[in-house]
Amino acid sequence: MFRQKYTIFVLAFILLASVSASAEPVYDTLRVPLPASVKDGELDGWSVQNWKGRSEINLVDTDAGKALHLKSKASSTAIYKDMEIDVNEYRYVNWKWKVVSVPKGGDVRRKKADDQAGQLYVIFPKWPSSINSRLLGYIWDTTAPAGLKLTSTKMSTTKYVVVKSGSKELGVWHTERRNVYEDFQALFGNEKLKAGRVSIMIDSDDTDSSAELFITDIYFSRN
Repeated sequence: MFRQKYTIFVLAFILLASVSASAEPVYDTLRVPLPASVKDGELDGWSVQNWKGRSEINLVDTDAGKALHLKSKASSTAIYKDMEIDVNEYRYVNWKWKVVSVPKGGDVRRKKADDQAGQLYVIFPKWPSSINSRLLGYIWDTTAPAGLKLTSTKMSTTKYVVVKSGSKELGVWHTERRNVYEDFQALFGNEKLKAGRVSIMIDSDDTDSSAELFITDIYFSRN
């Protein structure tokens, strides 16, 4: 009798565990939420790093919905959101952006002119994080041609994909979609790392010029 009851108990436990596991939600997308508010250069839910000077950062209403608005004048600023993303599962990063102005003479291929108006990074932490983390950047460059993939002239652990180039498509919203998994494999090799941070950056300090960016609707998707 005891064995029969024990068997029934074990089967019931397995069934309950199976139901619980199957009931876990499976999402097709993983959104990167915009800051809830922006005030005096502080972003609710995000962090700010001013590398040189202070860029203007605002949360604004646009025809594409709420968006982050960044303006740089001989400055370099990064904002970032910590969140874990398994790019083996969520392989695509999607976003909308509009660049209003690009840094004059900016060129990611030249260390002394390495400025871009639009920069979206997917960051893969690796200890020690300050020197080993992998940064995969999707950029709008002034000069380098779209489609180019390259290593940063400043940090070997930063790799770029030039998504847009030049000034012909300024002032218009563009919807982008990139396969992060494939880009990472192509640029860093077969490393098995999870993303741990998403960052947006704008800079115009190397060229001593200016740049302006709107960006919104950032999310990761399975397909």
